[in-house]
This record gives sequence, structure tokens and C-alpha cells, in this order.
Amino acid sequence: MPPPNRPYRRRRRPAMRSEEQSEAALATAIADIGAGQALVLPDNLTVKELADLVRVSPVDVIKELIKNGIMATINQVIDFDTAAIVASDLGYEVREATGGTEEVAEEEPQTREQVRSYLAEVDGAPLQDRSPVVTVMGHVDHGKTSILDSIRSANVTAAEAGGITQHIGAYQVDLDGRTITFIDTPGHEAFTTMRARGAMATDVAILVVAADDGVMPQTREALSHARAAGVPIVVAVNKMDLEDANPDRVKQQLSELGLIPEEWGGDTPFVPVSAKTADGIKDLLENIAVQAEVLELKANPDRPAVGVVLEAELDTMRGPKATLLVQTGTLRTGDSAIVGDTWGRIRAMFDQNGQRVDSARPSVPVAVLGVNEVPNAGDIVSVVQSEREARAHAEARQRVNELEADKAQRPVSLDTLFGEMSSGKVKELNIIVRTDVQGTMEAVKQALEGLSNDEVKVKIIHAATGNVSESDVMLATASNGIVVGFNAKVEGGAKRQADVTGVEIRTYRVIYELIEDVEKAMTGMLEPIYADVVEGHAEVRQVFKARRGSIAGCLVMDGTINRTSLCRVTRGGEVLHQSRIESLRRFKDDVREVTAGLECGISVDGFNDFAEGDAIEAYRSERQR
Repeated sequence: MPPPNRPYRRRRRPAMRSEEQSEAALATAIADIGAGQALVLPDNLTVKELADLVRVSPVDVIKELIKNGIMATINQVIDFDTAAIVASDLGYEVREATGGTEEVAEEEPQTREQVRSYLAEVDGAPLQDRSPVVTVMGHVDHGKTSILDSIRSANVTAAEAGGITQHIGAYQVDLDGRTITFIDTPGHEAFTTMRARGAMATDVAILVVAADDGVMPQTREALSHARAAGVPIVVAVNKMDLEDANPDRVKQQLSELGLIPEEWGGDTPFVPVSAKTADGIKDLLENIAVQAEVLELKANPDRPAVGVVLEAELDTMRGPKATLLVQTGTLRTGDSAIVGDTWGRIRAMFDQNGQRVDSARPSVPVAVLGVNEVPNAGDIVSVVQSEREARAHAEARQRVNELEADKAQRPVSLDTLFGEMSSGKVKELNIIVRTDVQGTMEAVKQALEGLSNDEVKVKIIHAATGNVSESDVMLATASNGIVVGFNAKVEGGAKRQADVTGVEIRTYRVIYELIEDVEKAMTGMLEPIYADVVEGHAEVRQVFKARRGSIAGCLVMDGTINRTSLCRVTRGGEVLHQSRIESLRRFKDDVREVTAGLECGISVDGFNDFAEGDAIEAYRSERQR
């Protein structure tokens, strides 16, 4: 069937939902098809979607698939190669969409490299200096919020439970005519969550260390997160007003972690401060300003705005509300914007004091109303020409995400390391190490770092004692690394987080096994590990003799007994035999499975010595890694 001569355009209807939204997103994501134009197809699409694109009925597409030996239903997903064969048979010239859709890939960058490229200004653009964006990090109760409180001369600590920050706030302060933007995060977790989503919101990190406590476990974690982000660090030695303050101990401890003070010949500013008395606060701001001058931070305020979501919530009175940090361009009331997987038109903007504003320039944080749905922290914000364009891009992004969900890139693991090395995708193996004691931690670090070779460098991005935590998994997610525990337990929250993100956690009790596994992974020789998954249990109620052996008449007690299962025969808790189920019958019929509460006859390969009361456990062997 030759393609028609008239260009095809899908008619937009109001209030589209579910399947209609999906179709509109796909239609937007591909190029319009006209006479003589190539048909642009995504990597994956359903039979119905292909039929819509080539303007024939789904039945015709299914017939073409059958001609090519492919059986498919109307809602089945087919790949580009299959769709291209059908479209070619129907007279279309076909080409593949790059990255799902060319426009969306350009408009919605989500990886760190894409974000950096997208924020880069074109040559000749009217660049102007912008304010540095600073994140304050450190151990709990070392005074992060109190320092910000002292800086902006507004007591917010009393409103926060237990003196621990409960939300993300963004504030600006003036320093002799210069402006500095501060992001107050609830620990380094939020900082890393945004980085894991591709956001680069921070220019400088302040590491707060209490002069009386010194370096604590979360201090080390915060330092690892800041280093992984590649941002300069300024150390604020807080609580200098206390009698037992010991700043020299802080310098010594951080020097052992690689942060050498400037007065000791290093390049890290150490600023003694007291959030309580405000002593040293101005020196801290001056050091941040110096770092900003070195970085030469610039942006183009005349281009369409690009920014990042710092926090978002659903206001019961006003709808979705998002706190944004403008990174380049100027955001204005009335602008239409793509916000991650959603979109909206900026109806109102508010500054840090809750005052309504009409525009926000680079490095300015604002709360905005008008987003269609509540976005995620770290989502990229980009202004486009119209609300219709914003909606189309957002819907296309949702569709692309759905299509790519099954083939999304998983974090690196020891199983996949050799393949990633061979293809050139991995040059560094980032490892987070958790051990039971300090001495073991140093030994494990040295042993692992000694495995580096010309193809891949083993890099320990964080090492500490204690259990594997959610923070370790988040750092591994942001750094595409793995977590290794040596004589360390894995917290429940960390296990759940790893299951969601795909981060690999490995635990060991013998150091040479850890080293051996990493070495094998780097040479592609790592052996898989299997675990038994129990499917069901049956109890032998009667034994029947047959020509080929004994058959156990059983009642399935729980789960399911499958004809293809492996099995164990036990008597009084002792395993008598372990092999596989040879046959499974209900009355005289062979069956594939029998569920709990039903009777059946079971014969086991290589075993005939059944007795009443024996138990048969059916299981399968499943690869764990």
C-alpha cells in the first residue's frame, strides 16, 4: 500500500488521558510525515502505534508481520528493525530516531555530561558574572543551619525539630555588593540525590566541623560526597567560642583525609567561626568569594532560563509548588517550561522572603506555582516558546522513559565490569568500602587500590567503619559505583535502596575473597553465585509401587510443586536425597504443576525409598550475581 500524498497530523483534543496521552506524546516525539519524507521510528513501539504512523489498520500491520514470520498482538511492543521491515513493505522510507527523539534528547538532558553541555553558553553570548551557589555540609548538630542562621541574621533553627534541618531551603546574602546563594540541605543525602539525577547545582561546598567534636563519621561521608561532585571545599571550623575548642585537631584529622590547610602548604581554606557569636562569619564569606573569583562563574541572563528543582511539594491550597534555582537565563512570570517529566506555565514566583517577584536571574532561588505535577528534586527546568511546546516535550519524555524503562542502563557491577571495560564504557571502578574496624579499612583500601591497571583504575571514593547505609548506596548511585562491606552488616534501608537503584552490595568475611572477586571481575572470570528459592512442600501420605520404581502419593502443603522443579526428600528434618522431580500426576494425567491443598503423585529421579510422613521440598536454583 503506497503512502498517501497528504501530510498526516494528529488532531489534538482537550483533556486527553492515559492511552490518548501516550499516543499524542509519541506523535509529538517523531517528525511529521509528508509525501516523500522519511518515516522516523523510535527504538520500540506497539503494533497499534506503528499502524497509526503508517495510516493503516492494526490488522494490516499484523498481516505484514505474519508474512515475515512474526506473531504479534495489537498491544505488543516491537523493536525498530521489525517495525522498519513492515514500514518498508508498505512503501515508506524509514530512519531511526536518535535517543528516542531528537528534540527531546536535546531539550531534556539528564546525565551529568548532557547537563554540562546544555548549560554551556554559545560563543559570543553576552555573559555576565553570576553569584556562587554554596552547599553547607557536615556532621549532624555541628552547626550547619546555625551558620546559615548567623549569615542571614534570621533564626530558623528553633523551628526545626531537634536542631536538624527538615527541609531544603535556599537563601541569598549580600557581601559588599556581591551576592552569594546558599542551599541548606538535610545532610549530604539530598545533595547526592540531585547529583545522581544529573543536576549540578553547587559551585562550592562548605564542610562544617565542630571544633570540640572534630571529624565524625558523617563528616567523612560529606567529604566523600563533595569530592565525588568535584567541587572546591571550604572548611568552617565551628563552635570556636567553646572552651574545649581545638581547631588544630580538626586540621590534623582532615589533613589525614587529604584536605591540607592553606597555612600548611595546601589549597583548602580553613576558617575558624562561631555561629553563636558570629565571629569569623565575614571571613568565611570572603573565602567563598575568593573561590568564586577563581572559578570565574558566568551566565547569560538574556537566554531562555535553565535551572534545577531544589525541592517540591503539593500545596493543598495552591497546587504543586517547586523551589527552583535558576542556573542560566532569566525566568519570568508567564514563561512556559519543561520540568523533568512534567510541564507548566509559571503563574507566580516568590523570593526567599515570600515576596512576589516577576523575574529571577542566574543563581537566584525562587518558589514557583503553575507546574502541572509535583516534580522531583534534581529535575532539570528549561523554558520553551509556548505552553503547547512544553506539554509536547514533557509527554514525549514520559513516553520515551516508558519505552526505555526495560533497557535502562544499570549501574556497574562486578558481573558486568569486564564487558564495560572491553567496550570502553568504564575507566574507573568506584568503590564505597565499609568495614568493622579502622585497621581493616586501611588494609582493604590499600589492597583494592593496588589492583588498578592500564584498563581500569580502582578508586575508593569513600571508606568508613560501621554498617552499609542508605547514604553509601546513594553515593554509589551518583558515582556509578559498588558498595563493599567487610565484616559489616547491610542496613534494611540500604538493601531496599539498592534493590530500587540496582546498586550492587557485596559483603565479605575473608579479605582474599574480596580481592580475588575484584581481580576476576577485571579479567572477566568472575563465577556466578546461585541461591535456592523454595517453591513448595508436599507430604507423602501413601507409597505406590510401579514398574519403574516408587511413586509417592502426596498432599501439597504450601506453595506449588512444578514438574520441572529440583527437590529434596527429607525425613525427620534430615535430607535423604536431592535431585529433581521426574514425573508429576493428578489421578492418571501428567500435569505441569499442583498447588497447595491438592493431592498428586510424585516420582523423584534416582530415589525409590519413600515412607509415609516424608517431606518433599520443591525449589529452583536462581542466579544471585
